[in-house]
Amino acid sequence: MLREQWLLTLIEKLRPVFEDKGATLPAKIRASCSFPSKMALANKNRRAGEAWSDKNSEDQTFEVFISPLLKDSVEVGGVVVHELVHCAVGLECGHRGAFKQLAKKLNLEGKMTATTVGEELKTRLMELIVVLGDYPHARLVISNRPKTQTTRMRLIRCPDCGYQARTTAKWLEVGVPTCPCGTKMEAVDDVEG
Repeated sequence: MLREQWLLTLIEKLRPVFEDKGATLPAKIRASCSFPSKMALANKNRRAGEAWSDKNSEDQTFEVFISPLLKDSVEVGGVVVHELVHCAVGLECGHRGAFKQLAKKLNLEGKMTATTVGEELKTRLMELIVVLGDYPHARLVISNRPKTQTTRMRLIRCPDCGYQARTTAKWLEVGVPTCPCGTKMEAVDDVEG
């Protein structure tokens, strides 16, 4: 079974769980393993999943995305449940009101923007995983990603006395500064490092 099939099968098996709590899942839901649109690789508050409204889809289907950084079947199941709560109550609720009420009924715990699986839900998910098998996914490991350079400092030098300093390209656009000796400094190609 492919991971998307696993996710869709899990959603179908969760429908009665939602109905037991008085909530109905929309008929049309797609699920995929993909990076969320924001905060996918953030060091703090990294998004584990994301739901998109049927209003954003050409064929009026809710879309659920699970981060490829997740591998644990129960954790993935918990994220799926969280995103399905959004689908059931409407994304306009955010993490308050109807979302919070249903999430708690389903045994999602903790901060509503980053819920965890409570014991009752964990037991239910583990029962489903016995039937489905483990989530068929190898975790994507982001370890060799180069750091993004946010500001490149440019070297400037006085042609008279050799005094050096660094500044940003933004300030060079404003104007090249004057050296303490009184001479206008020059931007230098930064081959020396």
